[in-house]
Amino acid sequence: MDLNYYDTLIAVADDCPVDGAVVPAPRAGKRTVAVVQFEMIDADPGGLTQEDVLFGSWLNRQEPQPPAAEWVELRERFFATPQACLRSSPLPKKYGWGLLFDEAGRVRLCPMDSAEYRDIVTGEVTGVKILKALRSRRA
Repeated sequence: MDLNYYDTLIAVADDCPVDGAVVPAPRAGKRTVAVVQFEMIDADPGGLTQEDVLFGSWLNRQEPQPPAAEWVELRERFFATPQACLRSSPLPKKYGWGLLFDEAGRVRLCPMDSAEYRDIVTGEVTGVKILKALRSRRA
């Protein structure tokens, strides 16, 4: 089953608390989900799929780190149960980062205060489906 998005922008949530993209910081000395996901996507823009980011961010937070030889089996077990998609990621919910997927399902960061983001959400760029990130609070 393919859980990836194609030609899609996950736009920031309606209740996103920032006016521009903010790089997430560790909290209490620990790397949060937002930090891990930001670092993964920023280090390899257009190189990872949603599935890669979801599994990688889970894997990066495991203590102790499982051996690489087990990753294929762990990934299969991870996706055997339902997983929240990147619409629930803190990046578009709290930090002002749109997540832009290309035709191959590869994701890169798209800051909400960029011209590219604005052009996509206003419809000046066509061929990109827009999905809003999930709200943090009920309307």
